[in-house]
Amino acid sequence: RAFIATSLDGFIIRLDGDIEWLTHTPHNDRHVPPTGSHSAAAEYEQHLASVDHIILGRKTFETAVSFPEWPYPDHEVLVLSRAVTISDPRVTVVRSIDAALAKLDEAGAKGVYVDGGNVIQQFLIRGLIDEITITRAPVLLGRGISLFGDIGSGIKLTLLESFVIDHGMVMSRYKVDNL
Repeated sequence: RAFIATSLDGFIIRLDGDIEWLTHTPHNDRHVPPTGSHSAAAEYEQHLASVDHIILGRKTFETAVSFPEWPYPDHEVLVLSRAVTISDPRVTVVRSIDAALAKLDEAGAKGVYVDGGNVIQQFLIRGLIDEITITRAPVLLGRGISLFGDIGSGIKLTLLESFVIDHGMVMSRYKVDNL
């Protein structure tokens, strides 16, 4: 599964690495209120509770270690990085998707959260993601790192649900149909 946020124009991060547009969204009473009891925190916690392993790209890992607290204390975390050496006891570095799949198989992984634009792209292209949740923030960045980039000939999705959460963000969950 993938679970990620983008700007309305599809960017996951500014070119300079800034994600403040996502993490520090000001309160705005003019947004449509959240649908029912949905909130970003509750949806994310529910998502984390449904997985036992997490695969991050190097850049996403670098963002995660910059937070005041490690966001994945109860999960096995693999970092997919071909070149960089990471010395962090909280993670296992894997050099390829095949190596990641072998580790997951060896561990008997039941639910896997794939995070990071490039990692999500690679897993989608290989048909390894069954579901993707995208939260769209009400902001146009104009430039940045795109979530999907070049994914080849296209991937069909089926919308499973969509609702408004905090700060005017819209969360949509899709089934990936090419599996």
